[in-house]
Amino acid sequence: MVIGALWYSPVLFGNLWAKLSGMDKKSTGKPKQKGMAKLYLAAFVSTLVMSFVLAHFIAYTESTTVSDGMQAGFWLWLGFIATVSIGGVLWENKPMKLWFLNNAYNLFSLLVTGSILAVWQ
Repeated sequence: MVIGALWYSPVLFGNLWAKLSGMDKKSTGKPKQKGMAKLYLAAFVSTLVMSFVLAHFIAYTESTTVSDGMQAGFWLWLGFIATVSIGGVLWENKPMKLWFLNNAYNLFSLLVTGSILAVWQ
Protein backbone atom coordinates (compact mmCIF):
# COMPACT_ATOMS: atom_id res chain seq x y z
CA MET A 1 0.00 0.00 0.00
CA VAL A 2 2.96 2.30 0.60
CA ILE A 3 4.08 1.73 -2.98
CA GLY A 4 0.58 2.56 -4.23
CA ALA A 5 0.35 5.71 -2.14
CA LEU A 6 3.60 6.92 -3.65
CA TRP A 7 2.91 5.64 -7.20
CA TYR A 8 -0.45 7.40 -7.45
CA SER A 9 0.64 10.57 -5.65
CA PRO A 10 1.28 13.82 -7.52
CA VAL A 11 4.99 13.25 -6.81
CA LEU A 12 5.07 10.35 -9.28
CA PHE A 13 2.11 9.42 -11.50
CA GLY A 14 -1.00 10.77 -9.74
CA ASN A 15 -1.60 13.62 -12.15
CA LEU A 16 -1.08 11.39 -15.19
CA TRP A 17 -3.38 8.75 -13.70
CA ALA A 18 -6.10 11.36 -13.06
CA LYS A 19 -5.80 12.64 -16.62
CA LEU A 20 -5.87 9.16 -18.19
CA SER A 21 -8.78 8.15 -15.94
CA GLY A 22 -10.80 11.14 -17.09
CA MET A 23 -10.85 12.82 -13.69
CA ASP A 24 -11.12 16.58 -13.67
CA LYS A 25 -9.17 18.88 -11.36
CA LYS A 26 -12.27 19.63 -9.29
CA SER A 27 -12.87 15.97 -8.39
CA THR A 28 -9.20 15.25 -7.67
CA GLY A 29 -8.29 18.52 -5.98
CA LYS A 30 -10.33 17.99 -2.83
CA PRO A 31 -9.91 14.61 -1.15
CA LYS A 32 -13.04 12.62 -0.48
CA GLN A 33 -13.60 12.48 3.28
CA LYS A 34 -16.67 10.31 3.83
CA GLY A 35 -16.22 6.59 3.37
CA MET A 36 -12.44 6.71 2.95
CA ALA A 37 -11.86 4.33 5.87
CA LYS A 38 -13.90 1.62 4.11
CA LEU A 39 -11.97 2.14 0.89
CA TYR A 40 -8.61 1.91 2.64
CA LEU A 41 -9.75 -1.17 4.55
CA ALA A 42 -10.87 -2.85 1.32
CA ALA A 43 -7.54 -1.96 -0.34
CA PHE A 44 -5.65 -3.31 2.67
CA VAL A 45 -7.58 -6.60 2.66
CA SER A 46 -7.06 -6.89 -1.09
CA THR A 47 -3.31 -6.40 -0.67
CA LEU A 48 -3.25 -8.98 2.13
CA VAL A 49 -5.04 -11.54 -0.02
CA MET A 50 -2.67 -10.92 -2.93
CA SER A 51 0.35 -11.28 -0.64
CA PHE A 52 -1.08 -14.44 0.92
CA VAL A 53 -1.61 -16.07 -2.48
CA LEU A 54 1.83 -14.96 -3.64
CA ALA A 55 3.36 -16.45 -0.47
CA HIS A 56 1.72 -19.79 -1.26
CA PHE A 57 2.96 -19.66 -4.84
CA ILE A 58 6.48 -18.89 -3.61
CA ALA A 59 6.33 -21.77 -1.13
CA TYR A 60 5.01 -24.12 -3.81
CA THR A 61 7.84 -23.18 -6.19
CA GLU A 62 10.38 -23.30 -3.34
CA SER A 63 11.60 -19.80 -4.17
CA THR A 64 14.23 -18.64 -1.69
CA THR A 65 16.11 -15.80 -3.41
CA VAL A 66 15.20 -12.28 -4.47
CA SER A 67 15.43 -13.38 -8.10
CA ASP A 68 13.14 -16.37 -7.52
CA GLY A 69 10.60 -14.20 -5.70
CA MET A 70 10.64 -11.64 -8.49
CA GLN A 71 10.14 -14.39 -11.07
CA ALA A 72 7.14 -15.67 -9.14
CA GLY A 73 5.70 -12.16 -8.93
CA PHE A 74 6.29 -11.61 -12.65
CA TRP A 75 4.59 -14.82 -13.77
CA LEU A 76 1.59 -14.24 -11.52
CA TRP A 77 1.33 -10.67 -12.83
CA LEU A 78 1.59 -11.79 -16.46
CA GLY A 79 -0.83 -14.69 -16.11
CA PHE A 80 -3.50 -13.14 -13.95
CA ILE A 81 -3.27 -9.35 -13.73
CA ALA A 82 -1.97 -8.18 -17.11
CA THR A 83 -4.24 -10.51 -19.04
CA VAL A 84 -7.42 -9.85 -17.08
CA SER A 85 -6.97 -6.09 -16.85
CA ILE A 86 -6.56 -5.70 -20.62
CA GLY A 87 -10.35 -5.97 -20.75
CA GLY A 88 -10.52 -2.34 -19.63
CA VAL A 89 -8.78 -1.35 -22.86
CA LEU A 90 -10.67 -3.77 -25.08
CA TRP A 91 -14.20 -3.41 -23.75
CA GLU A 92 -14.35 -0.28 -21.59
CA ASN A 93 -12.59 2.07 -23.98
CA LYS A 94 -9.86 2.92 -21.46
CA PRO A 95 -6.60 4.29 -22.85
CA MET A 96 -3.74 1.85 -23.30
CA LYS A 97 -1.50 4.30 -21.41
CA LEU A 98 -3.73 3.86 -18.35
CA TRP A 99 -3.35 0.09 -18.65
CA PHE A 100 0.44 0.49 -18.80
CA LEU A 101 0.49 2.85 -15.81
CA ASN A 102 -1.71 0.66 -13.61
CA ASN A 103 0.01 -2.55 -14.68
CA ALA A 104 3.47 -1.13 -14.11
CA TYR A 105 2.33 -0.45 -10.54
CA ASN A 106 0.94 -3.97 -10.16
CA LEU A 107 4.09 -5.51 -11.62
CA PHE A 108 6.38 -3.43 -9.41
CA SER A 109 4.31 -4.32 -6.32
CA LEU A 110 4.45 -8.03 -7.10
CA LEU A 111 8.17 -7.92 -7.80
CA VAL A 112 8.87 -6.21 -4.48
CA THR A 113 6.45 -8.39 -2.51
CA GLY A 114 7.72 -11.56 -4.18
CA SER A 115 11.33 -10.74 -3.41
CA ILE A 116 10.52 -10.00 0.25
CA LEU A 117 8.44 -13.14 0.70
CA ALA A 118 11.02 -15.41 -0.96
CA VAL A 119 13.85 -14.41 1.32
CA TRP A 120 11.61 -14.22 4.40
CA GLN A 121 10.41 -17.84 4.25
